[in-house]
This record gives sequence, C-alpha cells and structure tokens, in this order.
Amino acid sequence: MWKVENRKVGNTVITADERQVEVSFIVPCYKLGHLLAECIESILLQSYRDFEILIMDDCSPDSTPDIAKSFLDPRIKYIRNESNLGNLRNYNKGISLARGEYIWLISADDRLRRPYVLERYVRLMEDHPKVGFVFCRAVNLINGQEGRVLDYGDRGGRDRIFGGHDFFFEIIMQGNTVVAPTGMARKECYERVSLFPLDLPWGGDWYLWTIFAAYYDVAYLAEPMVNYRRHELSMTDALVRDNVRHCAESDIEVPRRIMAKMEEAGFPALAKRCRQAIAYQYSNNIASREYRYSSAWSHYSMSLGEFEDSLFQVARNPTEQKYIRARAYAGLADRYYGHADFVHALEFYRRAAHEEPMMLMVWMKYLLLRLGHAGIRFRASLWPIRQMIRRIKNARESGVVT
Repeated sequence: MWKVENRKVGNTVITADERQVEVSFIVPCYKLGHLLAECIESILLQSYRDFEILIMDDCSPDSTPDIAKSFLDPRIKYIRNESNLGNLRNYNKGISLARGEYIWLISADDRLRRPYVLERYVRLMEDHPKVGFVFCRAVNLINGQEGRVLDYGDRGGRDRIFGGHDFFFEIIMQGNTVVAPTGMARKECYERVSLFPLDLPWGGDWYLWTIFAAYYDVAYLAEPMVNYRRHELSMTDALVRDNVRHCAESDIEVPRRIMAKMEEAGFPALAKRCRQAIAYQYSNNIASREYRYSSAWSHYSMSLGEFEDSLFQVARNPTEQKYIRARAYAGLADRYYGHADFVHALEFYRRAAHEEPMMLMVWMKYLLLRLGHAGIRFRASLWPIRQMIRRIKNARESGVVT
C-alpha cells in the first residue's frame, strides 16, 4: 500500500488514492454519448475488479456528460476537456492521467464481450514480464448486431507469445494487425518508448504496436473477446472518407519514421525491414483501383509520377531510392500477377530487375512468366517451398534462428 499524491495534468487534477490500481481503462468519447453506457457497463461486468475507468470527454456536444455522471461507481472518473483536443491528444492526456500498471484504451463505441477478458489479460502479463502488450481477436458490431471475426486481427486459433522482433517483422509488412480496442499495454511502453505521435491520426496505433515490439514480446489470445463497432462516426471510417490520400501517405510515413528510430536504436535488421515495408506500401498505393483491398479506397491510386515525387522526399539518397523503387516495382508486379494481368506483371518485373539486377527471385519470376503457361504452372508448384524459405529467412533476420 502506498499513497499517490494529487497531480495536475493541464487543468485536470487527479486526486490522491490510497493505492495504485492495476489497470486503467482510457475511454475517449466524442459524439458517442449514445454508445458510452454500453462500453462502460461491459467494463464494470469484468470479473477482475482492480481497475479505474477514465472517461475522456473531448467536448462532446451531446449527452456524454449526463451519461458519464449517471455512473456512481467510484472507480469511474469523468474528465471533460476545456477545448477539443482531437483524438490523439485526448489519448495521450488519458495515458498521462492513468494510475494503472496496464493501460487499456477502448473507444466509447466499442465494448468487451466476455466478463473474464481482463482477468485473462492481467494474469498473462503477470506470468510473462517480457510481454509489452496483449491483444485478441475482435468481432464486428454493426447496427448493434454481431457479425464475423475480423480478419486483420486474426493470428490463428491458438494462444501465442511472439518474440518481439519476430512480431515486428510481420506487422511492419502487413500493416496493423492489432484491432485497436483489443490491445492492453504496460504503461511503461508509453512512458519509455512512445506516446501517440500527434501527426499520425491514421496509423498511430500501428506505429505504437510496431515500435513496442522492438523492445518487448507480444501476446495473442485467440478467443474473440472484444467487439469493434463500425459506423459512420467511427474514427477509421471518418479518416478514410475525409482524406484517403492522407491515409495512403501515412501508410508510407509510419515505416519511414520507425526506420529512423530503429537506426538510432541500433537495430539494423529492423530498419532494413522498414525499407522493405515502405516499398510494399508504395506498391499498394500504385496498384490500380480495382486491385485495392477495400472499397473505401476505390477512388484513390498513386500514379508513377506521384510515386517518384514521393520517393524523392522519403528516400535519403539515390541508393535508397533504387532499393525502394526496385521492391515497389516487384511488389506491384506480384499484384498484377495475382490478378492474372501478366502483361503488366512482366513489365514491372523487368523494371524491378533493371533497378537492382541482383534480385534473383525477380529474375526467376520474370523468366518463368516469359515461358507462358508452363512457367505459370511451375511457379504455382513452388509456392509451398517459397513460403517455407520466407519463414526461415524472417526468423534468421529477426534473430530467432542463428
């Protein structure tokens, strides 16, 4: 038992408590008063009781104050900002006010769907002190009805502890694979590594999960224990709807910024992986509209001229430009190949090989495609072997295999 002194963050005073809590739920809320009660009630139903809830009202012009104040549980603290801070400043303010050893940031429109999820999370973190954060699968919630388990947060049907660098290698290439409201992190991750970068409203959580993995292991629980709500007021939908180009640029900026951090920290293999991720994201953005992975992006694609202009700003020297350009072309060729557009695939394999002649895999793909149907069938037969080689290579580069 130890006493926590009163502290002031901005104009908000957090009063002293007789002991530190184990978990702090940060619940940002803006124009979500009609959903807030459902979120808070799902937390109050948890079997693990040692937590606080900080409702971070970012000047909502709705019923948020009345809903928040209707809860009489002393573990709930209602904090209304004097002015609208925006999502990321509000997140960071909540984190700075939190007294818990663990931070769970869950938006007011999401909810916990199992009463034992917090207990499972805390026990896991206590049993594995090298784990920086834990997450699970999420179930979509649309118009109040549960849908399917979200694909992008699905890491398989069994619980796992990932080596941090191994997880880093995967998430930096794939994009964010942690559904935001499912993640609970040690507060020290935010204090020692990073808070949310204020200029990355799209990709800020991807940035944090990735950079945390450079320093900590990562835990995954396969059971889907959280609901992620999709609706027109959700932050994700609003960002894509309002400025899809900025979202696409952020997909490049996140690995670029992490690359610089990894070089400073002395992690050359992780920095190299970031360069590969930049190229991969460029290939995403150049891909024709009909090849985009989501209909929300269907009205955006980057021209080759825009790619060159962006690459000139992102790459620090001509050598890095050629490295990224070659891999962006190769990734684009793979996308065309996957959609049976063999004419464009052949062209971009050729361009990639021209930029970096020592890319033997690109040459092999190019030559097999030149052989026509026989080459295509042969390449298909090599797929399982290539997957095994890639896993071994990634493990070696991340230090898992010596």
